[in-house]
Amino acid sequence: MRLFALVLCGLLLAGVQAWHLGWRPPMQWNPWAPLDVRQPPNLLTAWKLSRLRDDPALCQQTLRTSGMRYREQADSSPGADCPLSNVWRVQSGAQTRLSSSFLASCPLAVAYALFEIHGLQPAAQRAFGQPVTQVDHVGSFACRNVYHRQQGRRSQHATANALDISGFRLEDGQRIVLARDWQGNGAKAQFLREVRDAACVSFNTVLGPDYNAAHANHFHLDMGPWRACR
Repeated sequence: MRLFALVLCGLLLAGVQAWHLGWRPPMQWNPWAPLDVRQPPNLLTAWKLSRLRDDPALCQQTLRTSGMRYREQADSSPGADCPLSNVWRVQSGAQTRLSSSFLASCPLAVAYALFEIHGLQPAAQRAFGQPVTQVDHVGSFACRNVYHRQQGRRSQHATANALDISGFRLEDGQRIVLARDWQGNGAKAQFLREVRDAACVSFNTVLGPDYNAAHANHFHLDMGPWRACR
């Protein structure tokens, strides 16, 4: 322990000296620099995403690096059943169309961009040698409890902090649908599993067909407080 403490102190002193001499870490490794969606995720990404939740200005600065089309939404009334603040309407991905636009909290919107650029499109190129051109989804914001129960905690959908993706369309027109293509060992099933694993890098919670019957036809992706990759 004493040796470890000495080494740590030495590193801190070296870092302070380097800082005074003008050295600065690369932007992607600077914890105070805004998140650049074009850079691959690293150990600081989750923390930078969390900073966006209550900072619309920082959110907008980050979204400008995403390549997505989006529009800022006005905050809802505090008296609403499911009040929304710092939410954005995502109209298209960086490189994809959407089956329809969706409402998203800032962390969800940015996580979606990271997922598309660094997870989804590389997986499609490896599996099929072509990009995904459209993402099909079945909604984001819904003012409801988990599993539509009368009692219980609110779903992450109730704060536009979750998105349910049901399938993808490739450049050549092929459709990949979770309800149909998840099972088996074919190229589409393998692609969907790779996409699920890639989503776990960007989102806090990813639930799919292996989790339960309620998710048999979609990936549930959210930025809630719990981490799960199922």
